[in-house]
Amino acid sequence: MTSGRHRPQDPEATEALANTVRLDSVSADDFDTVFYPGGHGPMRDLAEDTVSARLIESTLRSGKPVAPVCHAPGVLRHTVNEDGTPLVSGRKVTGFANSEEDAVQLTDVVPFLVEDELVKLGGVYSKAGDWQPYVLRDGLLITGQNPASSAPAADALIELVNKGSM
Repeated sequence: MTSGRHRPQDPEATEALANTVRLDSVSADDFDTVFYPGGHGPMRDLAEDTVSARLIESTLRSGKPVAPVCHAPGVLRHTVNEDGTPLVSGRKVTGFANSEEDAVQLTDVVPFLVEDELVKLGGVYSKAGDWQPYVLRDGLLITGQNPASSAPAADALIELVNKGSM
């Protein structure tokens, strides 16, 4: 009989998670890329976090890619280009679709709808069918629509970094 507690299967990952650093101690200079996984969490904290926005901006301005997936493209809502225009304005982007949010019955719970926000900011939003993998790349910005897009977005990011196209 077990105690019901999860026993870690990956001690290295467990150690890394136990020793995470504060976002305000991270510099784009220290990394080759930034990947934002999805979930509703990024919409509540990182989408409103100026440190996160500055990290995204400095990463892209230093010629390094950024890849938010699923709900995480919401973290782009307060990011800007050097001229002050929204970072996503005129860029091909995707993120969790309104129809997918409706399907999980959380449209009235989330602080904003990712699809609506990206369109409002001038992003050239497109999507695939609900729950289908869909990834867009516009320069150094890679966005994925939903959980099924996580692995393809990571693959696109790895490919971009390996090509040295940064």
